[in-house]
Parts: sequence; C-alpha cells; structure tokens
Amino acid sequence: MVTEYEEGLLVGLLIGEGHFGGDGRQPQVTLRMHVRHEAMFHWLERTFPGGKLYGPYHHDGRHYYQWMVRGTYLRDTLLPILERRISPAIDGHSYERLQGMRQQYAGRLNRPDVVAGVRSTDVAPTPAADASPAP
Repeated sequence: MVTEYEEGLLVGLLIGEGHFGGDGRQPQVTLRMHVRHEAMFHWLERTFPGGKLYGPYHHDGRHYYQWMVRGTYLRDTLLPILERRISPAIDGHSYERLQGMRQQYAGRLNRPDVVAGVRSTDVAPTPAADASPAP
C-alpha cells in the first residue's frame, strides 16, 4: 500500500514529465528523464512494482531512463490513482491528455468491476421478479 506522499510524488512526476498515451494497441503511461534521476527511477520500481524500467539509453546526445506502465497494473492500480489526483483544477493539460488516453483505449481501460462509472460492489443485487417455483 502506497502512502499519500508516494502517490503525490508519482502524480507530480507524471504531470511534469510523463506521457499518457499508447502504442496504438494498448495504453501506456511513460516517464522519461535524464540518467541523473536514476535513484528516482529505482524508487519507482520499488514503490510501484507493476511498472517496467528501461535503460539507460545513450543516443543522439541524450542519456535517459524510461519507466512504463501498461496492462492490468495500469488499469487496476495506476489509473485509479491518476483519476483521484489529476483534475482540471490541478493541471488542465495533463487532465485532458489522461482523458484522451481513457477515450482512445476505453476497451482496454474499463475495469471489469465498473460499468458506466458504477462499481459492481456499489450496486445492490436485484431480487428475482418471481421467486416462486415454476408450476
């Protein structure tokens, strides 16, 4: 379980340096920063273990690491954090990019326990129309 501080630090990094998008087939959240931030990337690996760290890369005069989150970890863990923490009042540009990713990859990002914005655990079971046995 991550702390509020850890969530806030992650969201701040993603607002400032992150990318909300995908590869055309699946959604992904990407954070790319200079290798001088290596300790931060290792903190991300420990704190949010569903992401994957790539690099270091060295080409075209750039030296960076890249951390990516895809699949069920994105859908079930990271996306709920982002939806709680990123709003138009906090950062309109990041909010719009997050919403664009949600729309473009809606089929991959809709959690099975959520239908039309309502969690199945929030809905009371409906009683059978007629509980009497058939004649």
